[in-house]
Amino acid sequence: MPLAATDDVNAIEAPVTFKAYLMCAFASFGGIFFGYDSGYINGVLGSREFITAIQGADADEISESNTSLIVSILSAGTFFGALIAGDLADRFGRRWTIISGCGIYIAGVVVQMFAASALATIVMGRLLAGFGVGFVSAIIILYMSEICPRKIRGALVSGYQFAITIGLMLAAIINNFTSDLEGGGASYRIPIGIQFAWGLILGIGLFFLPDSPRYFVKRGKLDKARDVLVRLRGQPADSKLVEVELAEIVANAEAEARAMPTDTWFGSWAACFSGSVFDSSSNLRRTILGTSLQMMQQWTGVNFIFYYSTPFLQSTGAIDDAFLTSMIFTIVNVCSTPISFYTVEKFGRRPLLIWGACGMMICQFLTAIIGVTVGFNKTFVNAAGETLATNVSAVNAQVAFIAIFIFFFASTWGPGAWVLIGEIFPLPIRSRGVALSTASNWLWNTIIAVITPYMVGSNRGNLRSSVFFVWGGLCSCAFVYAYFLVPETKGLSLEQVDQLFAETTPRKSSRWRPTRTYAAEKREQYPSHDGSGDNFADPSAPKGKYGNEGEVSHLA
Repeated sequence: MPLAATDDVNAIEAPVTFKAYLMCAFASFGGIFFGYDSGYINGVLGSREFITAIQGADADEISESNTSLIVSILSAGTFFGALIAGDLADRFGRRWTIISGCGIYIAGVVVQMFAASALATIVMGRLLAGFGVGFVSAIIILYMSEICPRKIRGALVSGYQFAITIGLMLAAIINNFTSDLEGGGASYRIPIGIQFAWGLILGIGLFFLPDSPRYFVKRGKLDKARDVLVRLRGQPADSKLVEVELAEIVANAEAEARAMPTDTWFGSWAACFSGSVFDSSSNLRRTILGTSLQMMQQWTGVNFIFYYSTPFLQSTGAIDDAFLTSMIFTIVNVCSTPISFYTVEKFGRRPLLIWGACGMMICQFLTAIIGVTVGFNKTFVNAAGETLATNVSAVNAQVAFIAIFIFFFASTWGPGAWVLIGEIFPLPIRSRGVALSTASNWLWNTIIAVITPYMVGSNRGNLRSSVFFVWGGLCSCAFVYAYFLVPETKGLSLEQVDQLFAETTPRKSSRWRPTRTYAAEKREQYPSHDGSGDNFADPSAPKGKYGNEGEVSHLA
């Protein structure tokens, strides 16, 4: 019996099972790559043995140019890896693209592990690993968004950010316990080598998970899509709930495919930029939204903390153990992120980003003001040549506000940006849209990693604590951006998000509710559909590309 157009469209999804939680939770393990690779370099750059291996025995630190190159090259590789991954995910599937990314990542780790005594080899290893991280970081979000039940999609995709924070914390802990090791390069080879495990765990585990049902629909393989939904939703093979969900995916895919043909490689990419920037439902508008969301996430300055906090804190002269303090920052990050599992579904995506930006902005400005007035610049050099702070309490206050800033980021913009980019794109361009958005994250990650050493370096910009004025100003931009441009997608299926963009604006989106399904609209459009699943009785009805010539068939 088909659903009527007036049926409750929010009650047609199968109940959430424990199995669904476990499958999505494991997929989020891909965040470990991102976090660990971003975090371990922070401590390695301060390793005495690494400085000697890269810079020479007489050097006290890695030069600004080499620091910039070593840190940013991973992000550069990830940028190109994310762009390539979008095409591969549509051709070979989400799961196999992630698995291949794990293999590339492992190869990059091997190069770093066994050839980390020269600048060229560590750079090449991080570049290669970056390609693998690009595959994983772009497609894992796409994969999770497409397999998660909509009722808990935000919470589960937030698990990806939680995995990133765990990766950062693990890197900080390992850096802290290996920083004083001597002989054979153990202080930096151990942090580098441990990365091998992350690629192995995720790559092997994904062999036992299904691919996305929406990928199979996009490829016209409805039987496989149905089988995957049965497995994901924990329903019997003849479940009405599975049939209705599949019908909605198929109907939406057909509608979007007619609106934006993507049969060629060029057409697929061109479709990401079709439409007008003034049309809130256009693909161009969504691509701009996705890429700018990830840009804003990087503009908050969070990676300044996780890339450069160790040398920054050492330069204050007031922190006895900068490695330990950096590790505490990562622990705050880990403990704060799970808050978003609840708040992203309770309050929604939009409020989290608005208030999160406000909290980060206040913390950044307070850190900067304290630093330039009574804290960071008040130092002296003692007889032993050590730089010490004259106002330790002010520096401690800075550390406290940095920790509070991390709390706001980890519970709002950290997971929120990733959740949204997995939700806002229509099926025909979803893989490329998510890839472009992820590439934007890594592009700005690269830019920030390149310029920051020059901004805060004593021989260049020497901004010291004033750099937080820059991050505070950019957090102000993020606040305005979230208020005017970010829509509310809480509780909607990916197909309903398409309807939201067509029928309302971001500022009014929190009050929007779906009233009909794509499948119901299709039956109204073609009332003479014969229900056989083979074709439309109406000869004027366009032939579908998904399934046996029919678009919605007898599914719903």
